Formats: sequence, C-alpha cells, structure tokens
Amino acid sequence: VQGLLLMSTELEGCFFHIFDGATPEMWLNKSYPSRKPLGSYVNDLCDRLRFFQTWIDEGIPYSFWLSGIYFTQAFTTGVLQNFARKTKHPIDTIGFDFDTPTEYKGKTAEDIKEEDQPADGALVYGMYLEGCKWDQDSWQLEESDPKVLFCALPIVFLIPELKNNFKKFPHYNTPFYKVSTRKGTLSTTGHSTNFVMWMRLNSTLPQ
Repeated sequence: VQGLLLMSTELEGCFFHIFDGATPEMWLNKSYPSRKPLGSYVNDLCDRLRFFQTWIDEGIPYSFWLSGIYFTQAFTTGVLQNFARKTKHPIDTIGFDFDTPTEYKGKTAEDIKEEDQPADGALVYGMYLEGCKWDQDSWQLEESDPKVLFCALPIVFLIPELKNNFKKFPHYNTPFYKVSTRKGTLSTTGHSTNFVMWMRLNSTLPQ
C-alpha cells in the first residue's frame, strides 16, 4: 500500500476493491455466494459466524437461518436423512412438503420457543421473494407492490414426507436460490452452487 513492496495483480485488485467498498474477487472465490458490497458482506459474515457459534454453545436452534448456511443442500439432505432413519423409509422416496404456519404470523426467529420446535423437519427463515410478495392478509403469494422488488418470506416449515403423501393445495412452484443471479455451476458434489430446491408456496394465482 505504501509502495515499498511489489504487489501481485491479485493483491492490487483486492486493494482497489476494498478502496471502492466492494468485496474482493479473491475473497469471493473462497467464500459463499454473495453480491453484497464490502460493508454488508462483513456484517453478513459476522452474523453467520454468530449463528453457528450460538448453535455450538447452546445446542440445536429451534429455527434455522437457511440463507445463512454455507452448504444449504447438506442441511436439507440431513433433515431428510434424519426422517428416513426414524421412519425406516428409503431416502429417495422422501421429499419436502412445505407450510407457512399462520401461528407464526408476525413472528421472528427470536419468537420461536422450544415448544414450537417440530418433531420432524425444520422451521427456517431468512428467505426473500423477488418479483412477488407475501400478502399478510390472504397469507399467500401475490403480485408485487409498485416499485417494491424484494419482500421477506415468513417462517417456512420444511416437512419431510413420503413423496406420495404430499398434500394438495393451490401453490406456486418457487425456485429457491442462494443469490439473485439465478445461475450457478454444478459442483463436485453434484449440487448447483446457487439453486437449492423448488418450494411449493401458497398461491391461487396462475403459474
């Protein structure tokens, strides 16, 4: 920085990114996907570390910050595996059904208590909708409000269930991505680096 040592192209790029308040590419190459500027990225990183440290110190949380987990597919697979072992069903016959329980209407993750924790599955939070909204009155997906691109999704209940037993209800198959670019590559684990899964969310609107 003082000009006394020769900087590599990568370090120079990192310096200019930090100077401009952007997250350096060399960080993102080793990081979870993120489109945040530097300040928001650091805050997000600290929040993620705090979430996992609380998990270590206090035990399994009553609800899970799904968008704060680095390898989201590993978490969802773990939830399915726990149910498969418990019910002694092959894991390839099990999938997720979805619910947005009205009893959590207006609640945050801090409001979830031990008695709210489901026996199977997981309560997850931290997802956002793009191009639509979650209507608090009809309690379903609706068209976006004017000039509002993003909207928070309420707490979602991931329900492991036999695929043949999925409940039928008016829904929209919503793609769930880690970041809003809606693109990714296939990793060595066979999972996308961005797309996570389809979520069936309440909606009476046509697809």
